[in-house]
Amino acid sequence: MAKNIDEMQKFGQENVEAATKSVEVLSKGVQAIVNEITDYSKKSFEDSTKAFELLLGAKSLDKAMEIQQGYFKNAYEGFVAQSTKMGELYADLAKETYKPIQSYVSKITPVTT
Repeated sequence: MAKNIDEMQKFGQENVEAATKSVEVLSKGVQAIVNEITDYSKKSFEDSTKAFELLLGAKSLDKAMEIQQGYFKNAYEGFVAQSTKMGELYADLAKETYKPIQSYVSKITPVTT
C-alpha cells in the first residue's frame, strides 16, 4: 500500500512539473508575441507619420500620389511579413507549450485489463 501511495505522489509531482513547465513556456511565448506586436505597432506608426509628413511637403499631385503608393506598398509588404512571422510565433508557441505535457503523457501507459 505504501508503494501505491509513493507512486501516486510521484505521479502527482510529475503532473505538477509538466503543468508548471508548460505554463512557463506559454508565458515566455506570449511575452515574445506581445513584444513583436508592440515593435510592429511602433514601426507602423512611425512609417505612417513619416509618410504623412512627406505628403504635407509634396509640391505636386503626382508627387503626393507617388508618396502614397510607396507608403501603401511598404505597409502591405510589412503587414504580410508580420502576419507570417506572427503565424510562426503562434505555431511555435503551441508546439513548445505542448512538449512538457506530451513527454509526461508519453510516460503514462494505458491500463489494460
